[in-house]
Amino acid sequence: MIGMILCGGYGKRFYPLTQKVPKLLLEIKDDYTILDRQLFAYKSAGFEKVVLLTGHLGKRIEARYKSRYRGLDIEYAVEKEPLGTLNAIRLGMEKVKDDVVVSNGDVITDINLKCMVQEFELSGCQASMFVVRMRSPYGIVVFGKRRIESFKEKPLLEHYINGGFYCLSRKVLPLLQKFKIGNIEKTAFPRLAEMKELAYYKEDVPFWASIDSMKDLESVRKKYENRTDKPWGYEKLLSLTKESMEKELYIMAGYKTSFHYHKQRDETLNITSGAGYVEFEGRREKFKKGSAIPIKPSTPHTIVATENTLIREVSTPHPEDVVRIKDFYEVR
Repeated sequence: MIGMILCGGYGKRFYPLTQKVPKLLLEIKDDYTILDRQLFAYKSAGFEKVVLLTGHLGKRIEARYKSRYRGLDIEYAVEKEPLGTLNAIRLGMEKVKDDVVVSNGDVITDINLKCMVQEFELSGCQASMFVVRMRSPYGIVVFGKRRIESFKEKPLLEHYINGGFYCLSRKVLPLLQKFKIGNIEKTAFPRLAEMKELAYYKEDVPFWASIDSMKDLESVRKKYENRTDKPWGYEKLLSLTKESMEKELYIMAGYKTSFHYHKQRDETLNITSGAGYVEFEGRREKFKKGSAIPIKPSTPHTIVATENTLIREVSTPHPEDVVRIKDFYEVR
């Protein structure tokens, strides 16, 4: 399966920044662009090739990524005039002649792409859409009998929205060629839904954002303060004092950290959500939500997630104290 990323938007809401720089080359942290994050997700899921569907300022994108970028083969399908996402995807699918995963380039999320592809292949459908829970743009008022009881700040709602990632079978191409222009969400997808050929992939991810404004970009940059994306998820430093250190780890289902140990760091893994186990030398300790697993210095281990897992790690203050014995992935 081949990855594809929609990169051709004008980014007019980001002017003057995007008059000379494509929107997807805006940074979410130092030397880490929106498009870098997407390519990292594809690489972490085991993809070997990604086609960038470019248009406006496409040469700037080609100058950065060329034909190979951090272990990924990069190709380009250039839309000479903007005719909508459907046309861009059609051009890409005619180029690669394979099943594809397509993503909106301005979406930042912790999606488990490997799981999405597996579910799509089992569905038997021609296409699948990643869906995420909608977050209210406003705070919610909770009230009882003639009195306000509490407030909830922009809660997640029970409704689901398009998450910006799609699996498309080669069988979809004739339908795209029939429509030719327009946005795929308003043309091919409604038709596929009528045909009962549009599956969905639902995952409650710790973070999802569509970068549609400067406010959105600043919000994502805030989220990425002290955060480092990993092939297995992410690691985020929450606090560091003379007495202690606290981190948040997110490990996707089916992934594991490197096999490693700490020379001085004495840590406890507090499982916020998910399930899996810690693999030590000669033994295995299972965990679930609410588990607390202490790990002493000089103890080799790897953390394995059987479900998407969120961990609050509390330890002694030794942030750089990591000795990797074996890495299972190519690390950024």
